[in-house]
Amino acid sequence: MGLLDFLTGNKNDKIKDFQSRGAIIIDVRTKNEFKQGAIPGSKNIPLQEIHSKIDYLKKLNKPIIACCASGMRSGNASSILNNHGIETINGGGWLSLSKKL
Repeated sequence: MGLLDFLTGNKNDKIKDFQSRGAIIIDVRTKNEFKQGAIPGSKNIPLQEIHSKIDYLKKLNKPIIACCASGMRSGNASSILNNHGIETINGGGWLSLSKKL
């Protein structure tokens, strides 16, 4: 997802597409950050634990929208999950993502 795609709204379209297919929102912030506020229904899997949850996430057989505080950690998580064959998009920061949902 490049800057041009982001500016032209393709990221929003992809988020909506993922939602229409029952996407799961994975928040990769720490447990303490997650407790301070999160998107209702999202699952908290801190970035440090994402490798150990690959099999679990594959079994869900759903696309994933990753989020964090700013989009940096969720970008890392998205790369990891995509490299393991899990369809994932970086939703960015959880506050801005919540407004798009």
